[in-house]
Amino acid sequence: MCGIVGLRLKNTALENQLGALTVPMLDCLSSRGPDSTGVAIYSHDQAEDVYKYSLYNQRIGFDWDEYVSSMGGLFGGSFSMKVREKQALVTSSIDPEVVLAAIRHGDENVRLFGYGNAIEVLKDVGSASVVCERYGIQERSGYMAIGHTRMATESAVTTEHSHPFAVNADFCLVHNGSFSNYASVRRDLVDQGVHFDTDNDSEVAARFIGRQIDGGSSLDDALKTVLKVFDGFYTLIVASKNSMAVVRDSFACKPMVVAETVDYVAVASEYIALAGLPGIEYADVFEPSPEEVLSW
Repeated sequence: MCGIVGLRLKNTALENQLGALTVPMLDCLSSRGPDSTGVAIYSHDQAEDVYKYSLYNQRIGFDWDEYVSSMGGLFGGSFSMKVREKQALVTSSIDPEVVLAAIRHGDENVRLFGYGNAIEVLKDVGSASVVCERYGIQERSGYMAIGHTRMATESAVTTEHSHPFAVNADFCLVHNGSFSNYASVRRDLVDQGVHFDTDNDSEVAARFIGRQIDGGSSLDDALKTVLKVFDGFYTLIVASKNSMAVVRDSFACKPMVVAETVDYVAVASEYIALAGLPGIEYADVFEPSPEEVLSW
């Protein structure tokens, strides 16, 4: 039930191979998640004051130029845009709060899949090989990738319901498993003014962690709080701009394997997804313990 992968590069010489290393990892886990595929790519390709916005519209051929123009210049005069299939990546140096408000109050058919200085989120319905080809993941460069292959169990098979869920700047989450008490956690978050885009239980975890981080918690502390609040069987990979972390529930029913070398840290639901990585024969390979939070 679902496949999750993460790859954080330590060796900058490998950054131009990030996509080429990530695609086989996802493809190996297609049998765990044939419904949809997604990946968050982290790269240092923008100045620190520039933000990237990963936008989606379900209609191929959507007029993205008209959409940006309709925002009344709120992306700024120096914005840039790249369109591929159903998604557009818009970059701007305008205050992100202004841009986010414009997106929220703009065309209701345009969805925000992620934003930040480093992150780009690409996801769609389809198998890993199809989606990765559709969005050119193989050619992508960067320093970290977080990916997911989904087998839907409790919500619709749509692009919006697919992972990663990226709800804060440069933050994303992928999830294997299910939460049994997500509805009550969601109600509490809604009462606190948190907005949801889907009825997916994984989005509840992402919003909860995002709320913890907004309140000043570190990523590690936020994941420790997840262990106290959420019931169910789950393994999570989460990422921020500068770190990647994993956590398993107290029963550790959902698999996770870690491989660490001098060049990278890689994590995946199954070892087969790691077997093709360079230098894997020299890696420290292990499984995280129940309720263990690991971060790099």
